[in-house]
Amino acid sequence: MIMASNRLDTLRPDAEQRLRDIDFQELTSNRKFYPSPACWSDEVLYFLFLDRFSDGREYGGFGDIEGSRVSEQPEKRTTPLFDPSRDRATAEWRSWFESGKEWCGGTIAGMQEKLGYLSRLGITAIWVSPVFRQVTGSKDYHGYGIQNFLDVDPHFGNREELKEFVKAAHALGIRVILDIIINHAGDVFAYEGNERYFYYQGESWPVNGYRLSSGEAGSIPFQAAPAPLQSGAWPEGAVWPEELQSPETWTRHGEIRQWDSFPEFLDGDFCTLKDIHLGTALRDPLVAGDIEMRIREFAPSEALRHLTDVYRFWMAFADIDGFRLDTVKHMDPGAVRFFVTAIHEFAESIGKENFTIIGEITGGRTYATTILETTGLDAALGIDDIPDKLEFLVKGWRSPGNPDTIEQEGYFDLFRNTPLDNRRSHQWYAKHIVTMLDDHDQVGVQHKFRFSGDALCSERLLPAALGMNLTTAGIPCIYYGTEQAFNGADPRSDDDSFSDVFLRECMFGGRFGSYQSSGKHFFNEDHELYRFVRALTKVRSEQIALRRGRQYLRPVSGSGNEGDFYYPQPVNGELHWVIAWSRIFAGSELLCAINTDTERELTLWVLVDSGIHPASGSMQCIFSSDALQCGESAPLVAHNGSAVKIRVPAAGFVVYG
Repeated sequence: MIMASNRLDTLRPDAEQRLRDIDFQELTSNRKFYPSPACWSDEVLYFLFLDRFSDGREYGGFGDIEGSRVSEQPEKRTTPLFDPSRDRATAEWRSWFESGKEWCGGTIAGMQEKLGYLSRLGITAIWVSPVFRQVTGSKDYHGYGIQNFLDVDPHFGNREELKEFVKAAHALGIRVILDIIINHAGDVFAYEGNERYFYYQGESWPVNGYRLSSGEAGSIPFQAAPAPLQSGAWPEGAVWPEELQSPETWTRHGEIRQWDSFPEFLDGDFCTLKDIHLGTALRDPLVAGDIEMRIREFAPSEALRHLTDVYRFWMAFADIDGFRLDTVKHMDPGAVRFFVTAIHEFAESIGKENFTIIGEITGGRTYATTILETTGLDAALGIDDIPDKLEFLVKGWRSPGNPDTIEQEGYFDLFRNTPLDNRRSHQWYAKHIVTMLDDHDQVGVQHKFRFSGDALCSERLLPAALGMNLTTAGIPCIYYGTEQAFNGADPRSDDDSFSDVFLRECMFGGRFGSYQSSGKHFFNEDHELYRFVRALTKVRSEQIALRRGRQYLRPVSGSGNEGDFYYPQPVNGELHWVIAWSRIFAGSELLCAINTDTERELTLWVLVDSGIHPASGSMQCIFSSDALQCGESAPLVAHNGSAVKIRVPAAGFVVYG
């Protein structure tokens, strides 16, 4: 195992300078690539921020790939396990916060070392933040400011380490999804005068030249190859591969200011990240809503063709299993369609028949479903109402929904066929929507915090939240640190700048550990929440109904009397009660429920399918956040067909079958 170290001075780029130097035949011939899963809704995803996950120096509290506990080693393993009784709020706040804005030191080697931790948690697919080389000297620890699309950033390691990581993950049955970007590159060139320019009526602004490093005035000629190479741009300056160095690669319209103004949000720079011209497309606001026409009239640019080859290379080189495509809203649908089609065809040619491309699609559910069906994307995440309704339903501030109406009132309404969406079945959502609680962006939220960061009682509700996330329709994804109850709290009340920093604490501690700590890691396999997730993912893997079943919100009743069953709704804006739902698959039904009351255990009646569960029988608790409840029998009675009397622990989660 290669341990984490300061390799910025020792690692040189091993990437090709030109796409035309890549021999795709050599990359793919006589190789057996790791196969795709039969259905991605069977998988449990885990999104980790590479710079914030592991530096390989941790010891204590976790095991290696074989499960043997990792012990302290002088000069190699020097970071002990976090102790909540003495390590909370021990870092000086200002220096801790400032550290969160910088590179923190997570590496590919450290990530590979934690594959055992993730495998035992029940993770079957790891979504990794962008690994690509960032603009030299930038603070783009997040990975979205790419300078070289064909190389790994030396902060993280090198290309061979990425390949070895994927190989090791596959050996454990874990697939790897790379976070990729085609909408923009990093801040690789300077506008005239090295000033900030902003979008204005589609104007293209003058450019000084490509940058040699972050903030540099643009001393490299803004010309197609070979001029940048002759000016000393390789490897740290301009943009690579060299096919992207043509001025025609860039829209050059300046930074977006009106994030919902068409076509500004398509053609402007993403803050300082430079927008790539992906093709010729309709820009008449009158046809903005006609997605199919925009796709028909789209013509791809050379830059888009080159980027498609870039990501074909990564698929073949590292045996990648899927992509998460960043900022889909900011790309023309025709560009997405072209890219997705080409990638899927290449994937099939190397035996990855179900290679997934998950698009980050902000802008609401209806827009997301339209983009999915017209572009060929496999799934969507970032749909703003899904994480919001999931989180705040569990916290008792949202309606679960109401199947008796067509309105999209609550979380469960988002996963059923309605005239609004005109989907073909309930299962459409299970296969095409990625669900998650916390994430690294929280697009559209001004004051950002993790699930546990808003109130002391929220941490108690994490089992209910994760239970809902892992057993409702969709492809579940766990954000790194949630299984360790990261709180991600922003204590500021009058300043939301850099608020996303609080979503990105370090699992390995460093200078920016969770709970305002430093120098302590959080890979605790004995943590109560880690054990909860591990047990629930095991049940999920054994019960196909929890992965693929149709989903129904169920009426409940405190009395069990005829006519007293109802879909719970907030009263005066709050709902502290039991929310129950069924997953039905091939004649079997599992009943799941959460209790949003953090103080009271609740016992009540829930309607189930009388054809599957006749009133003369019983159901058994097969999983509970209170382990002592497992195996408990619950009677079925003839109320409104069939009803079962269940018990749900305070802030808890149960499954009956």
